[in-house]
Parts: sequence; C-alpha cells; structure tokens
Amino acid sequence: MISVSTHVLDTSAGRAASGVRVELLGVGAATTDADGRARLAEGLAPGEYVLVFHPPSPFFRRVELTIALEDGHYHVPLLVSPYGCASYRGS
Repeated sequence: MISVSTHVLDTSAGRAASGVRVELLGVGAATTDADGRARLAEGLAPGEYVLVFHPPSPFFRRVELTIALEDGHYHVPLLVSPYGCASYRGS
C-alpha cells in the first residue's frame, strides 16, 4: 500500500505553515493543519505523481515536484521562505 503525507515549514518565520493548499494531481488535495501537516492519499498504485504546493511566499507561488512512488509511506516536506525552498523525502 502506498500513502503520501507532507509537512510545510515557513523557515523565515521559524514555524509550521498552516492553511497551505497541497495537491496530488489526479488524486486529491488537502490543506495543512495547525502543525503544517497534511495527509494526501492512501492506497495509491505505484507510479509517478505530481505534488503541488501553494506556499505562503511572496515569490514562490507554486512549487511542483514529480515523485516516483513504489511501495510504503512517503513523507515529502517543503521548507519555504521568501528567498528559497527545498524538499526532501522524510520518514
């Protein structure tokens, strides 16, 4: 079984980013909670998916990642500030 979750952190403010819309294209969307976390999907088939963040940044309006999912749980955080953004595969 494949599942995807995320965590959005506003590094300029030093805290979680709540209320951020996150989409897993063709699957569904969610909004981050007060802790900046969102569960996006469960029971996915293996393959490539597009994850789209709409972060609280005056410069980065849309951050899009193509991710390859094989098996298990995938946690894909986004670190964002007005000057940069980064992502990684979390645990």
